[in-house]
Amino acid sequence: MATLRGLRETPRHLLVCEKSNFGHDKSRHRHLVETHYHNYRVSFLIPECGVLSKELNNLVMEAGPYYFVKNLPLHEFITHEFINTFVKKGSCYALTYSTNIDEDNTVALLPNGKLILSLDKDTYEETGLQGHPSKYSGRNIMKFIVSIDLVDSSFNLDSKKYKRTSWSLKEKKPLKFDFLLAWHHTGAEDSSVMSYFSKYQIQEHQPKVAISTVKDLQCPVLRSGELGGEAEASCSAQELFDWLGAAFCNADLHYFDEPKLAPWVTLSVQGFADSPVSWREQEHGFRKGGEHLYNFVIFNNLDYWLQMAVGANDDCPP
Repeated sequence: MATLRGLRETPRHLLVCEKSNFGHDKSRHRHLVETHYHNYRVSFLIPECGVLSKELNNLVMEAGPYYFVKNLPLHEFITHEFINTFVKKGSCYALTYSTNIDEDNTVALLPNGKLILSLDKDTYEETGLQGHPSKYSGRNIMKFIVSIDLVDSSFNLDSKKYKRTSWSLKEKKPLKFDFLLAWHHTGAEDSSVMSYFSKYQIQEHQPKVAISTVKDLQCPVLRSGELGGEAEASCSAQELFDWLGAAFCNADLHYFDEPKLAPWVTLSVQGFADSPVSWREQEHGFRKGGEHLYNFVIFNNLDYWLQMAVGANDDCPP
């Protein structure tokens, strides 16, 4: 019994690996990227590359901007002016800054128009909003999840749902947070995030870009068709995932006695540990680490491996 109890208490981590080709009609790469909403770091590893290509350099340098807004009232996100200006005219992302998902009230705005609230028990009861217990609360429920669909047709100015939600967040239980915010749109829009929130403390930021060259790094041999690898010949997806973690930490690595040419590159994306969701609207918790990330291994024939990893308080990646 003690052994079983220990196993239940040991944080489990999930790594899901799959392979496909970017040219395949049923490839899931676009959907899985677009539904992993809140990310704080993107890393490329390009073997045998001393200088970035012009195309990749331009892509990296054109990322951004994003915004930091202090003490922003939560009810600002449910005004129809905000919804019509930003939510319905592009992809709008927001995430509370410096909040702990397992302890604090946390909020995320998803680009599909869903506003996700992860609230402690007292706050949840005070708002009077309808939600459900967090699946990671355990027996003593202390966290609740509320989802508000800002683009639902029933969420209009004249509806009872809208009036009740607005009253709850503006009068009954006003909530303020520091937010990270980004808005991606196409076309010549007159709207500006800076001007829209000008009555609050708002700062515009650009992502930080760092480029480092690692010399004498022996890269594993990978074969695009062999996700499981081959003994003494090529590495598996699991072995590569472990190797990448060590490579990004500048650890000493040794896989082969002779350097090997590597006809592949990797793209790694790490999500915010304290985001209330991981993929889509799947609830995310912290537990021991809060990790949720994905990694593409891209081969020169457009085959790819996709590795998706989550921690103890997460559903299996989609």
